[in-house]
Amino acid sequence: MTGVRLKHQQITEVLAKEIRAGDRPTGEQLPGEHALAQRFGVSRTTVRAALAELNDAGLIATRTGKGSYVLFDGRPLDDRLGWAHALADQGIDTRVRTLAVREVQDKELASRLALDTPTFIRVERIRELVADGSVISYERSCLPPVPGVRELPAQGLGEVSLTEVLRRAGLRPDHGEQRLAGRRIDAREAEVLRREPGDWFLDTRRTSRAVDGAFVEHVMSLLDPDHFQLSLEFG
Repeated sequence: MTGVRLKHQQITEVLAKEIRAGDRPTGEQLPGEHALAQRFGVSRTTVRAALAELNDAGLIATRTGKGSYVLFDGRPLDDRLGWAHALADQGIDTRVRTLAVREVQDKELASRLALDTPTFIRVERIRELVADGSVISYERSCLPPVPGVRELPAQGLGEVSLTEVLRRAGLRPDHGEQRLAGRRIDAREAEVLRREPGDWFLDTRRTSRAVDGAFVEHVMSLLDPDHFQLSLEFG
């Protein structure tokens, strides 16, 4: 285990130096996992661990497989950085209000994610535009009750972002899946979003897992379609 850790740290250091030195300009896409694995003579798992560290350090923003990502008013967002960072990077001034942080039992979700325990720490938040106070998203995150997370119902989030909570708890998203559909919001959601029941919103469901496949986060987001849209890349 120690050898693997040293290898991915060495890769992290090499790539970090290249980025900081300007050898890899902002916006340039790094070579794929296979190419990096060949360059450094390691496995793709080791490469993923190195990329996760670069992502945590804010040096890269990974988008596995170039699959799908969200746009806000036509601008691309990498929501793996967290909505706050993703929107701020585009110059969009928002604020977050936490509605509830509680421990819940959800057997259906646990079964769907093939988890042994139905216990989750659920965080509900809304995001508003500072300019006019309009609510642009409602987010419900379900997290594993690990140390650093299970204390949240008693302690609250405070000024710490959920992305930072995950990082401190050692929960580092590496891969997963995301689905998007459009649907009409119900009465409770309408009250939270300050809209009318039956209004149309984008509904995204994203499940993130660590390098070893361990569960990191499942988040449901309702996004205002007047601002958000989905972009697909293929090739």
